[in-house]
Amino acid sequence: MKSVAFHNLGCKVNDYETDIMQQKFAENGFKVVPFTDKADIYVINTCTVTNIADRKSRQMLHRAKAMNPDSIVIAVGCYVQTDTKRVIADEAVDIAIGNNQKANIINILNDYLKDNSKNSAVLDINEPNMEYESMMLSDTAERTRAYIKIQDGCNQFCTYCLIPYARGRVRSREKEDILNEIKVLCEKGYKEFVLTGIHVSSYGITTANDLSKNKLADLLESIQEIEGVKRIRLSSLEPRVITEDFARRVSALSKLCPHFHLSLQSGCDATLKRMNRHYTKDEYYEGVMLLRKYFDDPAITTDIIVGFPGETEEEFKESYDFAKKVGFYEMHIFKYSKRKGTPAEKFPNQVSDQDKDARSDKMIALGDALSKEFRERHIGKAAEVLYEESKVISGREYQIGHTPEYIKVARFTDEDLRDKIVKEIPKEFLKDDILLV
Repeated sequence: MKSVAFHNLGCKVNDYETDIMQQKFAENGFKVVPFTDKADIYVINTCTVTNIADRKSRQMLHRAKAMNPDSIVIAVGCYVQTDTKRVIADEAVDIAIGNNQKANIINILNDYLKDNSKNSAVLDINEPNMEYESMMLSDTAERTRAYIKIQDGCNQFCTYCLIPYARGRVRSREKEDILNEIKVLCEKGYKEFVLTGIHVSSYGITTANDLSKNKLADLLESIQEIEGVKRIRLSSLEPRVITEDFARRVSALSKLCPHFHLSLQSGCDATLKRMNRHYTKDEYYEGVMLLRKYFDDPAITTDIIVGFPGETEEEFKESYDFAKKVGFYEMHIFKYSKRKGTPAEKFPNQVSDQDKDARSDKMIALGDALSKEFRERHIGKAAEVLYEESKVISGREYQIGHTPEYIKVARFTDEDLRDKIVKEIPKEFLKDDILLV
């Protein structure tokens, strides 16, 4: 029995696809081992969202080959797509597989074993009419929560991002395939399902006119009807999908968690325009207020980039003040980093590292304060907690879970609560980001 080890870099879509590949190897008689073990085959699911991600991808490919020089190292994913020639030329890489060929990894490996030669299976994912790559997950390493990929690709072309070139144009998964996958996972005991994709807001959309059809709301309503589903979550959304109709319809779904990640990137219209983000801060705020109209104090989280080319102190202050006005539950702050091959790489007025550091520190401090305020509002407020794991904190073992708003909760008990949903009332802070019940 040959052994295979996996290492995943990047987003939740990559996590899902790594689970699919791991599943395929197990079904074909391979022994899946930890990445730190000596293995016959290593599969590295790469990322290219930043230059640092490219470097980490190369490092992991080389680490795999160093652990076993006789192994077959397979590079898959976004870095393969955006820097194909370099990947193929890398002596640490034996097989290179593009984003739309991950489902064929076993056949590609078998072809390689037959003729023992470099085998590049990169597909031109920029074909305009390319279909969604069919994959079906029946199990994951995590027992409580499952990520469900519902679409691939992106049509936004933000000036700092290469993902449309790595993942291709928007294409959506068939609704019945999604529902069938969730039903299978429900039978395995999974309770919470997170719908993910490269641009989830584009699910079911092929033209700008499709935006009003709310295919995403249709899908959520169908998932609500599956008996074994206890919770539904959405990964990152664009504010334009939050219409009155969408907010009204999804607020009627008892299984949908009131936890929404709305990508902001900047709270300054001038910066948003340079980023080629397709909304204004007023449109963003309108989406937030619609969610707050239909949900009771929903958790709103976001991403913010500081130090984007041309961002002045005044623009940063505008972004900072807007974030404060929104009152996010959590903010993920990123210092802008040049991405080779993007328009923003050549933009004038690049911001100094010193200014980026200062702005990042200030925005992180704001995020920490807002996050604490949000969690404080939930002390004494009854919530259903889905327990997922046990964890030792300050020498004591606690059961750890999350509320529908994704607030982390801990209970000190000898009872194994994993995979159980318990109605709890948080009473105080155990740690900065954990409420004790």
